[in-house]
Parts: sequence; structure tokens; C-alpha cells
Amino acid sequence: MTIHEPDALAKTTRINSLFDFYEPLLTEKQRTFLKYYFHDDYSLGEIAAESGISRQAVYEHVKRAEQVLESYEGKLMLLAKYEAMQKLAEELERKVAALPIDNVFKQKLLDDIEQLTKTEYIDVTEVTNHGGI
Repeated sequence: MTIHEPDALAKTTRINSLFDFYEPLLTEKQRTFLKYYFHDDYSLGEIAAESGISRQAVYEHVKRAEQVLESYEGKLMLLAKYEAMQKLAEELERKVAALPIDNVFKQKLLDDIEQLTKTEYIDVTEVTNHGGI
């Protein structure tokens, strides 16, 4: 991937995170191009050669798919909610660890917090199938 932005790694991380949440809502072409470009680190030229289209067309598909992901996030806020929950769970873990309580009970609380952070979110296709976005 050849992104000429100072925050290319942050952008790649964000797109990959959004992709994790909203992949089922993308078209097959959008999924393929985003996977090649952001996950597999293909250049636009490599994707163009693989797909039999121009580099410019690949660029436009990638940019459009990024916009679609950001649009979904703007409406559903799944990534923002996930990140906020992770921060709250970390804070809760620190507070519980500092409590002067029985270690067995403390570990049970910490295990419960960890379980909460592993709870999966709703399937985004369920939201869209019911007129959500």
C-alpha cells in the first residue's frame, strides 16, 4: 500500500476496524478491494492488474468503499461504542484490582469484566434488514 499521508498507519487501522464491523454490508467488489489494499497491502497497480481494470478505477472503488464504511459508522457508531466500552472495561479492571476485597471474589469480578469485553455485537445485517440504515 502506498498511502502518502503522515497518519497512514492510523488510517489503515481505522479502515480495518470499520471493515471488521461492517464487512457484511459491503458489496463483494468493495470487500475485495479493501481487503487487497488495506489488509493484504497490495498497491493500486497490483489490484488493477489482478482485476483487469485501470489503477484509477481501483482508486475510485477503494475511496468509495472507505466513504461507505465511514457512512455506516456515522449512522451506527459500532466502532466508537466498542472503543468506549473497551476503555470503560480497562478502567473498571483497574478499580476492581485496587479494591481491598477477597482475592477469589476480586478474580471473579475481573473474569466477568473480561467476559463483557468479549461479548459480540449485533449482526449489522440484522439492523439493515429491518430498515435500520
